[in-house]
Amino acid sequence: MTNLRTLLEAQAPLLVPGVANPLTALVAADIGFGALYVTGAGVSNFALGVPDIGLITPNDLVEVTLAIAGVVDLPLIVDADTGFGNAVNAYHVVRRLEAAGAAAIQLEDQLFPKKCGHFDGKQVVPTAEMVDKIKAAVDGRRSAETLIIARTDARAIDGFEAAIERAHAYREAGADILFVEALTSREEVLSAPARVGDVPQIINMVFGGKTPPLPLDTLGQAGYRIALYANAALQGAITGMQRVLGALHDTGSLDGVAEHVAPFVERQRLVNKPKYDALEARFAARS
Repeated sequence: MTNLRTLLEAQAPLLVPGVANPLTALVAADIGFGALYVTGAGVSNFALGVPDIGLITPNDLVEVTLAIAGVVDLPLIVDADTGFGNAVNAYHVVRRLEAAGAAAIQLEDQLFPKKCGHFDGKQVVPTAEMVDKIKAAVDGRRSAETLIIARTDARAIDGFEAAIERAHAYREAGADILFVEALTSREEVLSAPARVGDVPQIINMVFGGKTPPLPLDTLGQAGYRIALYANAALQGAITGMQRVLGALHDTGSLDGVAEHVAPFVERQRLVNKPKYDALEARFAARS
Protein backbone atom coordinates (compact mmCIF):
# COMPACT_ATOMS: atom_id res chain seq x y z
CA MET A 1 0.00 0.00 0.00
CA THR A 2 1.27 3.47 -0.88
CA ASN A 3 1.74 5.67 2.17
CA LEU A 4 -0.81 8.50 2.38
CA ARG A 5 1.88 11.06 3.12
CA THR A 6 3.69 9.94 -0.05
CA LEU A 7 0.50 10.31 -2.08
CA LEU A 8 -0.01 13.83 -0.78
CA GLU A 9 3.51 14.77 -1.82
CA ALA A 10 3.07 13.26 -5.29
CA GLN A 11 -0.37 14.57 -6.25
CA ALA A 12 -1.87 18.01 -5.78
CA PRO A 13 -4.65 17.73 -5.07
CA LEU A 14 -5.35 14.07 -4.33
CA LEU A 15 -8.91 13.32 -5.46
CA VAL A 16 -10.64 11.23 -2.79
CA PRO A 17 -14.18 9.80 -2.92
CA GLY A 18 -16.24 8.95 0.12
CA VAL A 19 -17.18 5.31 0.69
CA ALA A 20 -19.39 3.80 3.37
CA ASN A 21 -19.17 0.07 2.75
CA PRO A 22 -16.83 -2.48 1.20
CA LEU A 23 -18.68 -2.72 -2.14
CA THR A 24 -18.42 1.02 -2.76
CA ALA A 25 -14.74 0.82 -1.80
CA LEU A 26 -14.21 -1.99 -4.32
CA VAL A 27 -15.86 0.06 -7.08
CA ALA A 28 -13.72 3.12 -6.27
CA ALA A 29 -10.52 1.05 -6.13
CA ASP A 30 -11.40 -0.67 -9.40
CA ILE A 31 -11.87 2.71 -11.09
CA GLY A 32 -8.40 3.73 -9.96
CA PHE A 33 -8.69 6.10 -6.98
CA GLY A 34 -5.56 6.15 -4.83
CA ALA A 35 -7.16 6.74 -1.42
CA LEU A 36 -10.63 6.52 0.11
CA TYR A 37 -12.60 8.47 2.71
CA VAL A 38 -14.74 6.48 5.14
CA THR A 39 -17.56 8.97 5.49
CA GLY A 40 -19.52 9.33 8.70
CA ALA A 41 -22.50 10.70 6.77
CA GLY A 42 -22.34 7.71 4.45
CA VAL A 43 -22.19 5.22 7.32
CA SER A 44 -25.14 6.99 8.93
CA ASN A 45 -27.17 6.89 5.71
CA PHE A 46 -26.07 3.55 4.24
CA ALA A 47 -25.65 1.39 7.33
CA LEU A 48 -28.30 2.85 9.63
CA GLY A 49 -30.67 4.74 7.34
CA VAL A 50 -30.48 7.86 9.52
CA PRO A 51 -29.30 11.43 8.89
CA ASP A 52 -25.80 12.61 9.78
CA ILE A 53 -26.69 13.99 13.20
CA GLY A 54 -24.33 12.10 15.50
CA LEU A 55 -26.20 8.80 15.74
CA ILE A 56 -23.37 6.48 14.74
CA THR A 57 -21.03 5.03 17.35
CA PRO A 58 -17.30 4.27 17.48
CA ASN A 59 -18.17 0.60 17.03
CA ASP A 60 -20.03 1.40 13.80
CA LEU A 61 -16.96 3.18 12.42
CA VAL A 62 -14.51 0.51 13.54
CA GLU A 63 -16.59 -2.27 11.97
CA VAL A 64 -16.92 -0.44 8.65
CA THR A 65 -13.21 0.45 8.61
CA LEU A 66 -12.22 -3.15 9.29
CA ALA A 67 -14.53 -4.39 6.55
CA ILE A 68 -13.25 -1.89 3.97
CA ALA A 69 -9.60 -2.44 4.90
CA GLY A 70 -10.21 -6.15 4.42
CA VAL A 71 -11.07 -5.81 0.72
CA VAL A 72 -9.00 -2.87 -0.60
CA ASP A 73 -5.31 -2.08 -0.28
CA LEU A 74 -5.62 1.70 -0.25
CA PRO A 75 -5.03 4.36 2.42
CA LEU A 76 -8.25 5.02 4.33
CA ILE A 77 -9.09 8.45 5.71
CA VAL A 78 -11.67 7.85 8.43
CA ASP A 79 -14.18 10.43 9.60
CA ALA A 80 -14.32 10.07 13.40
CA ASP A 81 -16.78 12.93 13.91
CA THR A 82 -16.10 14.68 17.24
CA GLY A 83 -14.11 11.81 18.74
CA PHE A 84 -17.29 10.80 20.59
CA GLY A 85 -16.57 12.70 23.77
CA ASN A 86 -13.65 14.44 25.41
CA ALA A 87 -9.92 14.18 24.77
CA VAL A 88 -9.73 10.74 26.40
CA ASN A 89 -12.49 9.47 24.12
CA ALA A 90 -10.64 10.90 21.11
CA TYR A 91 -7.44 9.16 22.22
CA HIS A 92 -9.27 5.84 22.47
CA VAL A 93 -11.08 6.23 19.12
CA VAL A 94 -7.83 7.05 17.33
CA ARG A 95 -6.18 3.91 18.69
CA ARG A 96 -9.11 1.72 17.68
CA LEU A 97 -9.43 3.16 14.18
CA GLU A 98 -5.69 2.98 13.59
CA ALA A 99 -5.72 -0.69 14.58
CA ALA A 100 -8.68 -1.23 12.23
CA GLY A 101 -6.70 0.08 9.25
CA ALA A 102 -7.08 3.87 9.15
CA ALA A 103 -4.22 5.77 7.53
CA ALA A 104 -5.65 9.12 8.67
CA ILE A 105 -8.28 10.00 11.26
CA GLN A 106 -10.40 13.13 11.15
CA LEU A 107 -11.73 14.93 14.22
CA GLU A 108 -14.01 17.96 14.14
CA ASP A 109 -14.75 20.73 16.59
CA GLN A 110 -18.51 20.50 16.70
CA LEU A 111 -20.42 20.07 19.93
CA PHE A 112 -21.59 16.46 20.32
CA PRO A 113 -23.96 15.30 18.93
CA LYS A 114 -22.63 16.76 15.70
CA LYS A 115 -24.45 17.53 12.47
CA CYS A 116 -23.46 17.25 8.83
CA GLY A 117 -21.13 20.11 7.99
CA HIS A 118 -23.62 21.41 5.44
CA PHE A 119 -26.61 21.40 7.80
CA ASP A 120 -27.81 24.48 9.64
CA GLY A 121 -27.86 24.70 13.42
CA LYS A 122 -24.32 23.50 14.17
CA GLN A 123 -22.44 24.44 17.32
CA VAL A 124 -18.72 24.29 18.05
CA VAL A 125 -16.81 23.60 21.25
CA PRO A 126 -14.28 26.11 22.62
CA THR A 127 -11.00 26.16 20.73
CA ALA A 128 -9.09 24.96 23.81
CA GLU A 129 -11.28 21.85 24.07
CA MET A 130 -10.57 20.91 20.46
CA VAL A 131 -6.86 21.60 20.94
CA ASP A 132 -6.87 19.08 23.79
CA LYS A 133 -8.54 16.49 21.54
CA ILE A 134 -5.94 17.00 18.83
CA LYS A 135 -3.10 16.63 21.30
CA ALA A 136 -4.71 13.46 22.66
CA ALA A 137 -5.16 12.08 19.15
CA VAL A 138 -1.51 12.75 18.28
CA ASP A 139 -0.43 11.10 21.51
CA GLY A 140 -2.78 8.16 20.96
CA ARG A 141 -1.61 7.08 17.53
CA ARG A 142 0.92 4.28 17.50
CA SER A 143 2.63 5.35 14.29
CA ALA A 144 3.67 8.80 13.11
CA GLU A 145 2.54 7.67 9.66
CA THR A 146 -1.05 7.74 10.90
CA LEU A 147 -2.13 11.29 10.12
CA ILE A 148 -4.43 13.38 12.29
CA ILE A 149 -6.88 15.65 10.48
CA ALA A 150 -8.44 18.59 12.34
CA ARG A 151 -11.68 19.94 10.93
CA THR A 152 -13.32 23.16 11.99
CA ASP A 153 -16.99 23.93 11.44
CA ALA A 154 -16.65 27.45 12.84
CA ARG A 155 -17.29 29.15 9.49
CA ALA A 156 -21.04 28.63 9.86
CA ILE A 157 -21.13 29.89 13.45
CA ASP A 158 -18.49 32.58 13.91
CA GLY A 159 -17.46 33.42 10.34
CA PHE A 160 -14.52 32.88 8.03
CA GLU A 161 -11.89 34.71 10.09
CA ALA A 162 -12.74 32.71 13.20
CA ALA A 163 -12.44 29.48 11.23
CA ILE A 164 -8.98 30.49 9.99
CA GLU A 165 -7.91 31.34 13.54
CA ARG A 166 -9.01 27.91 14.72
CA ALA A 167 -7.15 26.24 11.88
CA HIS A 168 -3.93 27.93 13.04
CA ALA A 169 -4.53 26.77 16.61
CA TYR A 170 -5.16 23.21 15.48
CA ARG A 171 -1.98 23.22 13.44
CA GLU A 172 -0.03 24.34 16.50
CA ALA A 173 -1.64 21.52 18.49
CA GLY A 174 -0.09 18.98 16.11
CA ALA A 175 -2.66 18.29 13.38
CA ASP A 176 -1.06 16.94 10.19
CA ILE A 177 -3.89 18.06 7.88
CA LEU A 178 -6.44 20.87 8.24
CA PHE A 179 -10.03 20.95 7.01
CA VAL A 180 -12.08 24.17 7.05
CA GLU A 181 -15.57 22.88 6.36
CA ALA A 182 -18.51 24.46 4.52
CA LEU A 183 -16.88 27.54 3.02
CA THR A 184 -19.60 29.50 1.31
CA SER A 185 -17.98 31.53 -1.48
CA ARG A 186 -15.44 31.09 -4.24
CA GLU A 187 -13.29 33.76 -2.60
CA GLU A 188 -13.20 31.88 0.70
CA VAL A 189 -12.38 28.59 -1.00
CA LEU A 190 -9.51 30.09 -2.99
CA SER A 191 -8.03 32.13 -0.14
CA ALA A 192 -8.17 29.62 2.73
CA PRO A 193 -5.00 27.64 1.89
CA ALA A 194 -2.79 30.72 1.81
CA ARG A 195 -4.41 32.06 4.97
CA VAL A 196 -3.74 28.86 6.89
CA GLY A 197 -0.18 28.30 5.68
CA ASP A 198 2.10 25.50 4.61
CA VAL A 199 0.19 22.48 5.87
CA PRO A 200 -1.93 20.07 3.79
CA GLN A 201 -5.56 21.10 3.55
CA ILE A 202 -8.80 19.41 2.54
CA ILE A 203 -11.65 20.94 0.60
CA ASN A 204 -14.97 19.10 0.65
CA MET A 205 -17.12 19.33 -2.47
CA VAL A 206 -20.68 18.36 -1.50
CA PHE A 207 -23.12 18.28 -4.41
CA GLY A 208 -25.95 20.60 -3.38
CA GLY A 209 -24.08 21.73 -0.25
CA LYS A 210 -22.90 25.13 0.93
CA THR A 211 -19.50 25.17 -0.81
CA PRO A 212 -19.48 26.27 -4.47
CA PRO A 213 -18.10 23.56 -6.79
CA LEU A 214 -14.77 24.37 -8.43
CA PRO A 215 -12.64 22.41 -10.93
CA LEU A 216 -9.92 20.13 -9.58
CA ASP A 217 -7.09 22.07 -11.21
CA THR A 218 -8.39 25.32 -9.68
CA LEU A 219 -8.41 23.73 -6.23
CA GLY A 220 -4.88 22.48 -6.77
CA GLN A 221 -3.67 25.90 -7.86
CA ALA A 222 -5.22 27.39 -4.72
CA GLY A 223 -3.10 25.04 -2.62
CA TYR A 224 -5.40 22.23 -1.55
CA ARG A 225 -3.77 18.82 -1.16
CA ILE A 226 -6.98 16.77 -0.91
CA ALA A 227 -10.16 17.34 -2.90
CA LEU A 228 -12.84 15.35 -1.12
CA TYR A 229 -16.11 14.25 -2.65
CA ALA A 230 -17.48 12.68 0.51
CA ASN A 231 -21.02 12.02 -0.71
CA ALA A 232 -20.75 11.59 -4.48
CA ALA A 233 -20.99 7.79 -4.45
CA LEU A 234 -23.80 7.88 -1.90
CA GLN A 235 -25.87 10.38 -3.87
CA GLY A 236 -25.20 8.55 -7.13
CA ALA A 237 -26.27 5.25 -5.57
CA ILE A 238 -29.53 6.76 -4.35
CA THR A 239 -30.37 8.01 -7.85
CA GLY A 240 -29.43 4.67 -9.40
CA MET A 241 -31.54 2.68 -6.95
CA GLN A 242 -34.51 5.01 -7.37
CA ARG A 243 -34.31 4.73 -11.15
CA VAL A 244 -34.01 0.95 -11.27
CA LEU A 245 -36.44 0.13 -8.47
CA GLY A 246 -38.89 2.74 -9.71
CA ALA A 247 -38.95 1.09 -13.15
CA LEU A 248 -39.35 -2.34 -11.58
CA HIS A 249 -42.23 -1.11 -9.46
CA ASP A 250 -43.99 0.63 -12.34
CA THR A 251 -43.47 -1.95 -15.10
CA GLY A 252 -42.77 -5.23 -13.33
CA SER A 253 -39.49 -5.66 -15.22
CA LEU A 254 -36.04 -4.15 -15.77
CA ASP A 255 -36.43 -3.92 -19.54
CA GLY A 256 -36.39 -0.14 -19.66
CA VAL A 257 -33.44 0.33 -17.32
CA ALA A 258 -31.16 -2.55 -18.23
CA GLU A 259 -28.29 -0.18 -19.06
CA HIS A 260 -28.34 1.02 -15.44
CA VAL A 261 -28.07 -2.48 -13.96
CA ALA A 262 -24.63 -4.04 -13.54
CA PRO A 263 -24.42 -7.41 -15.31
CA PHE A 264 -24.33 -10.46 -13.07
CA VAL A 265 -20.78 -11.30 -14.14
CA GLU A 266 -19.59 -7.76 -13.43
CA ARG A 267 -20.97 -7.94 -9.90
CA GLN A 268 -19.09 -11.19 -9.31
CA ARG A 269 -15.88 -9.72 -10.72
CA LEU A 270 -16.04 -6.73 -8.40
CA VAL A 271 -16.39 -8.92 -5.32
CA ASN A 272 -13.53 -11.16 -6.50
CA LYS A 273 -15.52 -14.35 -6.94
CA PRO A 274 -12.83 -15.87 -9.23
CA LYS A 275 -10.34 -15.49 -6.37
CA TYR A 276 -12.59 -17.40 -4.00
CA ASP A 277 -13.30 -20.04 -6.65
CA ALA A 278 -9.54 -20.55 -6.95
CA LEU A 279 -9.17 -20.75 -3.17
CA GLU A 280 -11.96 -23.30 -2.98
CA ALA A 281 -10.30 -25.43 -5.64
CA ARG A 282 -6.90 -25.08 -4.01
CA PHE A 283 -8.03 -26.09 -0.55
CA ALA A 284 -10.69 -28.64 -1.52
CA ALA A 285 -10.32 -31.92 0.31
CA ARG A 286 -8.74 -34.56 -1.85
CA SER A 287 -10.34 -37.96 -1.69
